[in-house]
Amino acid sequence: MDSLIDSGRYDLRDESLIRRCFESFRRDGVCVLPGFLTKDALHALCVESDQLAPLAHRSSTTASPYLAPVDQSYPEGHPRRTVSASSVEVVAYDQFPLESPLRRLYESDDVLEFVRQCLGLDALHRYADPFGALNLAIMRDGDRLGWHFDMTDFVVSIAIQTSESGGDFENAKQIRSARDESYAEVADVLNGGRADLVRTEPMTPGTLMLFNGRWSMHRVTEIRGSRPRYVALLAYDTKPGTDSSETLKLSRYGRLPVGANTNGIET
Repeated sequence: MDSLIDSGRYDLRDESLIRRCFESFRRDGVCVLPGFLTKDALHALCVESDQLAPLAHRSSTTASPYLAPVDQSYPEGHPRRTVSASSVEVVAYDQFPLESPLRRLYESDDVLEFVRQCLGLDALHRYADPFGALNLAIMRDGDRLGWHFDMTDFVVSIAIQTSESGGDFENAKQIRSARDESYAEVADVLNGGRADLVRTEPMTPGTLMLFNGRWSMHRVTEIRGSRPRYVALLAYDTKPGTDSSETLKLSRYGRLPVGANTNGIET
């Protein structure tokens, strides 16, 4: 990993570093490690991303911030009746070559153990999903991710390339909790107000970010320019054998694994 990770800055076995990351994640729901990759590694990942980009599957969706259809039982203007559009291209795990530097990072036991400790978890496993375990997310001119909450407690990402303009990762940090949905504040952010609740996370190329999006509403602002935005998504779970549904695979990747039972799902 020394050729990929700046070990002089980030020793993955440094207990003080792990403690700082854990405290940041527990306090803010986010831990940002700029310059996690070496310059040579970042260059290699940019080259690899350019090569993989033509393989990506494009998807466009509209949904509420809760990643669900609108709920008509709520009044007009309520967050659960508000929708936003998202569009992105994704390269699936099985499309990365075996010698891929991104695969090396994702399949590294040292990286897995570092992430586990930073998240303060007793156990952590790589996804069993043959498509979703490792993704390259590509956003081009006009693409965006609308305001939303994640369905999982954490996402691990590596910023590889920024767009010419736009593409900011905006975060309404821990705007809701398990006890309080904070609908009024969520609605204010959706309507463009309460700038005091929103901050932009520094996703400079080479940055590793651990993020809890279940309680923090977030978005990626519209991409502008000819240079695509590249972000790698590394999928882990506290339980072994985690896979995604066939419906999600078809939506995100446009296909199913060879030999999969479609169970009546149209392909």
